Amino acid sequence: MFNTFSAHNFKDLCDTLSARDEGLAMIIKTYGYPPMWTRPNTYETLVHIILEQQVSLASALAALHQLRQETRGITPAAILALSDETMRACYVSRQKMSYIRILARAIAEGDLDLDALTVCADEDIRAQLIRLKGIGHWTIDVYLMFVLQRADIFPFGDLAAVNALKRLKQLPKETPRAALPDMIQHWRPYRTVATMILWHHYLSSPISAKMQSL
Repeated sequence: MFNTFSAHNFKDLCDTLSARDEGLAMIIKTYGYPPMWTRPNTYETLVHIILEQQVSLASALAALHQLRQETRGITPAAILALSDETMRACYVSRQKMSYIRILARAIAEGDLDLDALTVCADEDIRAQLIRLKGIGHWTIDVYLMFVLQRADIFPFGDLAAVNALKRLKQLPKETPRAALPDMIQHWRPYRTVATMILWHHYLSSPISAKMQSL
């Protein structure tokens, strides 16, 4: 059975991690408990995550709002009906336009069933999503963490999480990502919750650029 978390046990898991790691404990003591970021299991959510790839959260949210206004509801059918010109006017790059449409077709044609993913193991979900162009491991990690509340994910492709981890462990900036997994083994099986604590630190720290809510 896969490992999940919920609003019912989220703060208890934060406390469990704080007992294991004084750095995480200090973050919670300084900034309080992190939000339990969640998103619904919808096509729109995956579009949102794709839009967030390699841009600021604010930029992605602006594009999402424009798509919402244009479609009056971001669904596969509504997106497939938009022209290139309309999508560009919504701040969607040509590359992401392609990714969003590929995902829309997969859902519309029955090749991908988001509801069915809720009862699949993490790696089965990863195998189903990774085959779609434009959906890589970072996108899948965020989907598993925010949408399905899978408890033991650390997004090694996420710059904010990696930088917050290096700051927490006082590691040199040039520390390779390959060295990081061994340093957080004691966070298992709740690495997702630990990551949310790190994001909370990153977003709350006065030396970090202020970003909109995840």
